[in-house]
Order: sequence, then structure tokens, then C-alpha cells
Amino acid sequence: MSRNESAHAHDDSHAHDDHGHSHGHGHGGASTSSRKLAAVSLINVVGFVVELAGGLAFGSVALISDAVHMLFDALAYVMAFAAAHVAERYGEDERWSYGLHRLEPFAAFLNGMLLLPMVGFILWESYQRFLEPVAIGAGPTIAIAVGGLLVNLGSVYVLHGDAMSLNEKGAFYHLLGDAGGSVAVIVSVIAIEVTGIRVIDPIAAALIAAVVTWSAITVLRGSGEIFFLKTPLESDDIRLHLTEIDGVDRVDDFHAWQICSQITVATVHVETDVETMVEADAVVGRVHDELAGHGVDHATVELSPRYADRDVHLDTHCH
Repeated sequence: MSRNESAHAHDDSHAHDDHGHSHGHGHGGASTSSRKLAAVSLINVVGFVVELAGGLAFGSVALISDAVHMLFDALAYVMAFAAAHVAERYGEDERWSYGLHRLEPFAAFLNGMLLLPMVGFILWESYQRFLEPVAIGAGPTIAIAVGGLLVNLGSVYVLHGDAMSLNEKGAFYHLLGDAGGSVAVIVSVIAIEVTGIRVIDPIAAALIAAVVTWSAITVLRGSGEIFFLKTPLESDDIRLHLTEIDGVDRVDDFHAWQICSQITVATVHVETDVETMVEADAVVGRVHDELAGHGVDHATVELSPRYADRDVHLDTHCH
């Protein structure tokens, strides 16, 4: 294949991405994700009001901590819902190459950041109650905590699925933390009733803070990996599979990253010894199919002949 044909093959690879492997950015699951996040937001706002009122009325800092956790979760879900809603309906013109789907990891990052001041509040309240333990209304506190646990389990049921977006995962981790917090409240109140040791309540609150911290780190790490373009794929494994494709002599360059948790993008430069444009188009198609099989939603494939002077070629392509 000549160098002129190589340039044609490069152009054709982009065209192939449109007609042979169309990858629209309006993913069908996005509206479902928005509805789930909206439902969970509403459920948690109700749960927050009930738990906060109960914690203040019956003196449990653990219950107040769980209520604050639920409030920040509800705010995080509202942000996630807003991001998903905007990404679905706006940013489809040519000014935004991939729409506004970057709002998803951005909202997830803010979600994680919101958890950190909450940890400080919980620890401070726990410390104050550790110094000056107070009596707790056991029966009502347990009843409210059980209600909070049911709210969290119901929300987990709404969100759970085979594939969750980054914001859904963030909400899912929050809810698991909330559920653990409700369980901690129930266990601590029962333990106080049995032993009479009131400092169990602030200790339980501190344990809830540890769970919240874990949730924040998980969400921040996930969103950070997207922002800093960590590849979501096993590059060596994909290179090996690509070199096994008929017509591919060598994989010269491969990059993959994510726009959001549901859109994976890749670019690949492969060398070939095919002689005609028909064969070149077939190779490009097989490369696209292989990448799609590895979860790539949008790929750009550059096809070229083998170059005797590789350094000149790399300089020309600015690698």
C-alpha cells in the first residue's frame, strides 16, 4: 500500500467510525440513571428530616450523624441528577465534541468532597459527647434508625443493576455507608441499654465517620482516574489481540481513556502490509470490532504501511 493510500486509509478509518460503527453519545441508559437518582434523592431527603428530628429529640449523636450523612447524600444525588439531566439534553452541538458528559465525573468529585467536612462534624460531635455523655431515648431512637435502614435498603434496591454510572456508584457507596450507619445506631443503642455505658453512642458515630471517609475516598479516586485520563482497559492485552487480527502487522500506538464512566474512547495506529483500499477498509473494520469487544464506544483507527525509518514517521505524527 502506498503512502497516498495510507493517507486515504487514515481518512477512511474516521468515516468507518460513522457508518460502520456508529457510536452516539446519547446513551439509552442515561434517562434511566436520572430517574433512579431523582427517586433516591427524594427518599433520602425524607429520611434525613425524620432522623435529624429524632436525633435532636432523643439525644443520640449517632443518629444525628447518620441524619447528616443522609442529608449530604441527598445533596450529592441532586447534583448527580442535575449533571445527568444536563448531559442528556444539552451540549449536542458541534461546540462540545462529546456533549456535556464530563459533568458526570465532575459531580462525582464534588460529591466526594462534600463528604469530607461531614466527617469533621461527626468527629467533633462525637468528641463532645464522649466528654459529656447524655441519656438517650432508646425505643424511639431504635425505631427511627430502623426506618433509616429501610430507606437506605430501598434506595440500594432502586440503584442496583448490572452496570452503574459513576454517579450511581457514588450514590450506591453512600447508601451502603448510610445502611451501615443505621445498623451502628441500632447496635449502639441496644448496647447502651444493656451495659449502661453511654460513650458507646459517640464511638458508634466515629465508626460512621470512618465509613463516610471510605466512601469519599472511593468516589474521589474514581472521578480522579477519569479526569487524569487513566486508561480503563488492559492496554497490553488489547495490543496482543489487535496484532492477532488478519492484516495487522504491528500496533504502533494505542491510547484509551474515558469521557465519563459510560463513554470509553480510544485511538490506535496500526501498521499493515495490505495493498488495496478494499483490504485496508476491511482491516480497519476488524480493528473497530475488536476494540468494541473490549468496551470501546468511540475509536479512531490510523492505518499505515510499515516504515523503514520509524523515527521520521513518529516525528511526523508528533508522538
